Amino acid sequence: MGKLVLYLAVSVDGYLADEQGGVGWLGGDGSEPENFGSYPAFYEKVEVILMGWSTYHQIVTELSPDSWPYEGRPCYVVTHRSEPDREGITFWNRPITELAGKLKEEHKGNIWICGGASVAGQLLKEGCVDQLWLSIIPTVLGKGVRLFPELSQEMPLKLVGTERYNGIVALVYERR
Repeated sequence: MGKLVLYLAVSVDGYLADEQGGVGWLGGDGSEPENFGSYPAFYEKVEVILMGWSTYHQIVTELSPDSWPYEGRPCYVVTHRSEPDREGITFWNRPITELAGKLKEEHKGNIWICGGASVAGQLLKEGCVDQLWLSIIPTVLGKGVRLFPELSQEMPLKLVGTERYNGIVALVYERR
């Protein structure tokens, strides 16, 4: 059975993006610009990618408009829009918990919750997230798009790994 893994970068004060949804602030302090930290090893274990429409749209229009960066891995985009599927990309407009269960049953490796706040928040609220990899970027935004929604109950975690690179601290937690 696969694991739903939330692997995201956040500002020191817990934001995924600035007020306009921008992520230009992502990056370290410049002390080790060639060090990509945990991402390469994490990505090797990813079997399938899950993201929301806003993240998908930002990737194809702004971050990587000329080439799909996740070629070779199936991707599911959660949306209310009625979009035709594309090669390697499935648009999902049914309950997200149904998709989470389907992906966990069909895959043995990591199912990467790539973004954004709405998808991550829904899956956290429903208790579907098995592991959190949070890269804390050395930036304080002050306001923007928050990662964590209000939850009806606390979510106890166990720290299972840490890494430090380029001014970034990566924290890996599993649910207790």
